[in-house]
Amino acid sequence: MRHHNKNKKFGRQAGVREALMRSLVLSLLTHEKIMTSEAKAKALRPMVEKMITKAREGGIPVVRLIKSRLYNNTDITNKLVKEIAPRYKDRKGGYTRITKIGSRSGRGDASPLATIELI
Repeated sequence: MRHHNKNKKFGRQAGVREALMRSLVLSLLTHEKIMTSEAKAKALRPMVEKMITKAREGGIPVVRLIKSRLYNNTDITNKLVKEIAPRYKDRKGGYTRITKIGSRSGRGDASPLATIELI
């Protein structure tokens, strides 16, 4: 039974799964729109939205926390704090949009794909 096991495993061990999600967060914050599987997009959304909410608060401790979660990537941290977060100053949540785009064809698994983008 899967009681209290809400997170998706993606067929990976914990460390690899964490690295996958961090790299997806980096890609989304860099490009502001990415295409991935529907399940990964749904798992990615809360992580990104929590980071944007934190970045809206501002302050040195928040910047350090965000930087540590983004592999100490200073460029993306600055972009998040100085460009992306001020866009959502008056918004209470819902910073991302997931759009389903059908299934993957030609690569074998036919998994449902989606785009996730910052609104």
